[in-house]
Amino acid sequence: MTMNTGNKAVISLVLFLFAGLIFSSCINTKSSYSDPDEDRLMVTRRYAGDYIEYRNTDPDDFTGYDLIWISTSQDSTYGKISAFGKSCDFVSGDRLFLRREYYSPGGISGYWIYIIENDSTVSYKLTEVQHDRGVPVRSWF
Repeated sequence: MTMNTGNKAVISLVLFLFAGLIFSSCINTKSSYSDPDEDRLMVTRRYAGDYIEYRNTDPDDFTGYDLIWISTSQDSTYGKISAFGKSCDFVSGDRLFLRREYYSPGGISGYWIYIIENDSTVSYKLTEVQHDRGVPVRSWF
């Protein structure tokens, strides 16, 4: 059994249209619906100002941790940023960033960890609430 050129052309056209249909159904189309929280979830690093100085407080009875209070050029926005640590290895003028990471120790649920860091290797974990203003860290993102 042989096929003539007309049948081959029809089969080729049908296969081409079928492939085009499959391909076009896989293309992402721009949705008219935009979730405003979606963009906020993608922000994982935010500029916190240039480092100025820090002070240390001894552990209190409530937390039992040493805290450092970091002053930046953005104190009017963030206030004194409280983080865990005995001393601070940032250098005056360092550009500091607030970063959040999603930590998932199990497989089902997890939580955000908030960190202050410079552009190199120095970083400190932030406290959940910034004590000088009573603001939760998550509100900065």
